[in-house]
Amino acid sequence: MLFSHIVRAMRFIRYFLIFVIVVFALPAGASLLHWQFSERPLSWRQADWGSSGLLPSASDDENAAIYILAARTGGLKGALAVHSWLVVKAAEGTRYDRYDKVGWGQPVRRNSYPADGRWYSNDPFVVTAIHGEAATRLLPEIDAAISSYPFRNSGDYRIWPGPNSNSFIAHILDEVPELQTALPPTAVGRDFRPGIIAFDMASDHRDIHITLGGLIGFAAGARYGLEIQFLGLVAGFDFARPAIKVPGWGRFALPGVG
Repeated sequence: MLFSHIVRAMRFIRYFLIFVIVVFALPAGASLLHWQFSERPLSWRQADWGSSGLLPSASDDENAAIYILAARTGGLKGALAVHSWLVVKAAEGTRYDRYDKVGWGQPVRRNSYPADGRWYSNDPFVVTAIHGEAATRLLPEIDAAISSYPFRNSGDYRIWPGPNSNSFIAHILDEVPELQTALPPTAVGRDFRPGIIAFDMASDHRDIHITLGGLIGFAAGARYGLEIQFLGLVAGFDFARPAIKVPGWGRFALPGVG
């Protein structure tokens, strides 16, 4: 009897290791290899942090606006992860305000970089954008979410598994579910939750999230689709905007699907 239990346990471990290697390790390794031979700055001093021109001039649009942006980060981390940030503008405002969490100095920073600035020379992309009356209505909730972030002090930053830059933006998205989005699967740290075991359900009951210290987890719902999370890497499917989520690479839209 004991021997049969051992055999079954060994079989489970073998299948689990095969799953981890095929689903997580091989794609992540391929991304690391590709990134290693890609042209990129050798240090932050050599990187371009200037405006990418992605966002329209704030003074050209009288409407309120909310953007979540992200860009690949620097060094080898960029093979697996993006850095994300928040950009907001009040109605009739003439400038954007940008909020990031970083690992040096005061962690939650305001306007330390151009609103649509490159990150380590990498061009940003828009994760979500809301304009007009909807943005005006959500801005006070976003201000409250920024203020309520529990890891906003010096020394609170931890690059992996979190809390980091992506944990900060994930907090805002959790606190303001009307933003109706989740960070990209490459936003390592977005799934961090304090404690050993955490179970979250969105306030609108459209998503659930379970994690063990931000290391192993599962998410499902309208925003996340279906995800398995392992050591910060994410594999899964996006049903709202049909795509496959591949560790290290991000989303791959399914052919023939708009």
